[in-house]
Amino acid sequence: MDLILVLDTNAYSDWRRSGRWHPQIAIANRVVIPTTVIGELHHGFRKGTNFGVNTRKLREFLAEPQVEVHPVTYRTAEIYGELVHHLQQQGTPIPTNDIWIAAATQECRGILASGDDHFRHLPFIDLAKER
Repeated sequence: MDLILVLDTNAYSDWRRSGRWHPQIAIANRVVIPTTVIGELHHGFRKGTNFGVNTRKLREFLAEPQVEVHPVTYRTAEIYGELVHHLQQQGTPIPTNDIWIAAATQECRGILASGDDHFRHLPFIDLAKER
């Protein structure tokens, strides 16, 4: 069975800064970056002082053969609606962009690498464990 690892924004940033999540990235058959994560990364890059370097490193990573960008599809939007409803029903809201990231994770049947605990409010999203 293929390991599909979806990177949240903080997982990508932590990997770049400290190597955190490297073991999971190294063994993954596919590494998926949702478009929402790319948007959040570009926002962060623009706030910093190394926009060009950070953008180049991201593009190089995205060019790796096992790495792919997950687009927002009609199915992603359907899943997003289901997740928002679920979170509202149980009274556990999480940030909107993270719901989109969770929807992409569910759509591609991946395991989400994230340092955010609030994803635990979505029991049908598999979370990667650190090694």
